[in-house]
Amino acid sequence: MKKVKRQIGESDLFIETDTHEAIDLAFSAIRSHREQLSAYIAQHEEFLHSFSPVEVGNNAPPIVFAMAHAAKIANVGPMAAVAGALADFAIEEMMTKKGCKIAVVENGGEIIGRMNEPVSTPITIGIYAGENSTISGRIGFRLEFEDFPFGLGTSSATVGHAFSFGCADAACVFAENAAIADACATAVCNAVIGESVQKSIQNGLEVAKSIKEIKGVLIIRGEHVGCAGKLPRLVQVID
Repeated sequence: MKKVKRQIGESDLFIETDTHEAIDLAFSAIRSHREQLSAYIAQHEEFLHSFSPVEVGNNAPPIVFAMAHAAKIANVGPMAAVAGALADFAIEEMMTKKGCKIAVVENGGEIIGRMNEPVSTPITIGIYAGENSTISGRIGFRLEFEDFPFGLGTSSATVGHAFSFGCADAACVFAENAAIADACATAVCNAVIGESVQKSIQNGLEVAKSIKEIKGVLIIRGEHVGCAGKLPRLVQVID
């Protein structure tokens, strides 16, 4: 398996796959779609700043359509899906043009995974919830062949620079692709509000249950965890 980390603008990327040529193709796709998105935003600033879904014209580039679609599903602003959408386009290039057996693309915590043949070692994805939670970094998802394909989005009110209306240390969402998972994780995290930690987590779970595109959700706030739907197996992560 080939593993590469690279920074492209604001995109903090990690790619794991069985074909080295596919990695170069993925990075090229991300650069291209970032350029198309930047050009669109230069002419449509509301797409960058809106906290609610934005309608786009027929001449919008594919990444803009993907982000707008995900935002509409989750009822959030389109930029909530940007990292996941870029990962989606990268893996699409890898799988269709290079015929990878397996590919996993992470863009700043938003992950897309595709697998055409079983591999000998399952993939484990750790959950980082920041310093507010002692659970952070101690548990993760163990992904077997039957868990693929998957899109995983994570949103946090306490980790990173992304804006959130909520209080979750981590809201992890599984969906069919990373753009939808990314946007929906934002919506779930936004709903984790209130002084009662348990009630706030329940608020987030209820929002997740109301979005049919969400396959599974896990929410961490402090030492409390809530989950719903179908999730890969949770395991202890050992350093």
